[in-house]
Amino acid sequence: MPRLLTRLLAAALAVFSLSAFLSPAVHAATTAAVFPSEIIGENFPDPDVFEQNGTWYAYATNGSRGTLPVATAPSANGPWTVRGDAMPGGPSSAWAQPGRTWAPDVYPNSDGTYTLTYTAWHKASGRQCIGVATATNPLGPFQPVGTAPLICPLELGGAIDANTFVANDGTRYLVWKNDGNAISQPSTLWLTRTANNGQTLVGGNTAMLTSSGVIEAPDLVQRGSQYVLFFSGGGYNDCNYLTSYATSTSLSGPWTTAYRPLMTTATFDSHVCGPGGADFVGDQVFVHGWVNGGRHLYVADVGWANDYPVVRGSRVRYEAERGTLNHCVVRSNAAGASDGKVVAYIDYADSWVENTVFAPVAGSYTLSVGYANGSASTASHGLVVNGNNAGSVSYPVTGWDNWQQSSVPVTLNAGWNTIRLTKGDLYAEVDYLEVQ
Repeated sequence: MPRLLTRLLAAALAVFSLSAFLSPAVHAATTAAVFPSEIIGENFPDPDVFEQNGTWYAYATNGSRGTLPVATAPSANGPWTVRGDAMPGGPSSAWAQPGRTWAPDVYPNSDGTYTLTYTAWHKASGRQCIGVATATNPLGPFQPVGTAPLICPLELGGAIDANTFVANDGTRYLVWKNDGNAISQPSTLWLTRTANNGQTLVGGNTAMLTSSGVIEAPDLVQRGSQYVLFFSGGGYNDCNYLTSYATSTSLSGPWTTAYRPLMTTATFDSHVCGPGGADFVGDQVFVHGWVNGGRHLYVADVGWANDYPVVRGSRVRYEAERGTLNHCVVRSNAAGASDGKVVAYIDYADSWVENTVFAPVAGSYTLSVGYANGSASTASHGLVVNGNNAGSVSYPVTGWDNWQQSSVPVTLNAGWNTIRLTKGDLYAEVDYLEVQ
C-alpha cells in the first residue's frame, strides 16, 4: 500500500559542511571505484609533468633528492624512477639562497631548450620570489638566468607557484600567486604574458582570483568553450588540502568558481589525503597527497564533460531532482537534503527518475545514492544503466528526512551515461546520485 502522505516537512534547509556532503557511503557495497595510483612513493611535492618523445618527466619541490628532483617514466602510470637533481647548482646565487626552492615549472621550448620557472628564497627580504633557469636537456643541469628575480612583488608578500600556459593562438603566459598569506593579506592568482621562451615579461599583470584564505598552485587549461583555472586551497601538510577550479570564457575574466571542489580527501574516500598541487596533462592529472609527513605523487584519469573536468575516483554529485522524472514528483523544502529538493513518490510501476552522468573512461565505478527510507523495512529501487537492467539499489531504514547513502558497483561507458531508478520494494526518496 502507498506510504502515508503525512511527513515531517522542515521549514528550512539544514546547513552541512562540504565534507558532510561528500562523505563516504554509510550503507556501501564493495566499491568498484578506481582511485588514483601512487606512482612515486616518496616525498615528491608540487609536481610538474610533461611528456616528450615517449618519455614522461616529473619535477618537484626541493628535498632530500636535491634542489630540483626529477623523475622519468615510459608512461604516465610508470614505472617512475627518480633520477636525482636537475639543478645541482641551486637557485641563482645573485638574489636567492639555498633551501625553499619550490613549485618548479619546466616547459620544453620549440628550439629544443627547456625553461624552468621556480620559486626561491629571496636573500634581501626573506620572502619567496620567482626566478628562471634554462637547460638543453630535460634532466638538466638547469642554469639560473639573470641576476634578479623575474617576479618579486615584495609589497604583496612576494611571489610563488609560477606555471606556464600557452594559449591556442601560441601566446605564452605565466600564472602565479602573490604570497599574501605570508604577510596576513589576501592572495591573488595573476596572469602575465611572457616572451623569449618565458624569460621576459611582456605587459602588465591581470588579476584572476583573490582569496583571504589559501589559494595557490595555479594550473590553467584551455578547452573548446572556456578556460579552466585549477588551484589548491587549505594547508598542504594535512588532509584538508584540496583542488578546486574556476572557469571563464575569457582570460580577462570574470571567473566563476566551481560549486564544489574537484578533489578532496572525502571525494576520494580518503584514498588520497589532501590532494593538491595538481598538474593537468592531457587526459591525466598528477597530484600530491600527504603520507607520513611527506607528499607522494599520484596520477588519475581525467575526462571533460562539456569542457568541465571529471577525475576518475573523485565523487561527482548529480542532483536527482534535476533529472528526468516519470510519474513521480520533486519535493521542495526537504530538511537536510542537498539543495533542499528530492525526488519523491517513486511509488508506481511506471515511476522512474533518470540522470545523465559522465565517466572519464570506460570501466568500473561506484554509484552512491543519497536517500531516505521511512518504510518499516529495507526498501529498494530498480537500477537501469544505459537502458540495461543492472540490478537494484537497497535502502536500509533511516526515517524520512534522514539522508544516508547506499552504494552499488556499476559499469559505465566513456563519456555520458544514463542511470535510471525505478519502482522497487516499499518506498524511498532520492536526494542525489554520486559517481566515482
